[in-house]
Amino acid sequence: MDWTRTREEEGLIEWTREDGYATLRRRHRPDGTWVVRLDRLQQAPEGSGYRRERVDDDEAAVSLLETWKGEVVSESDAQ
Repeated sequence: MDWTRTREEEGLIEWTREDGYATLRRRHRPDGTWVVRLDRLQQAPEGSGYRRERVDDDEAAVSLLETWKGEVVSESDAQ
């Protein structure tokens, strides 16, 4: 499934999965680190899920986000 950037403001970008049942967010913290968050609704074919991880820099945040996008799509396709 595809992801669409649905929210963007200073220090925060959010993507929504094509089916609307999952979102990914990358947020810049005041201390300079980044938080990457996955939130999947109960109604999602693969069930609910939540992950949150703090990383040191933007490069690590983007890498983690892309990894999670792939994992969520794989889980969804397996159902």
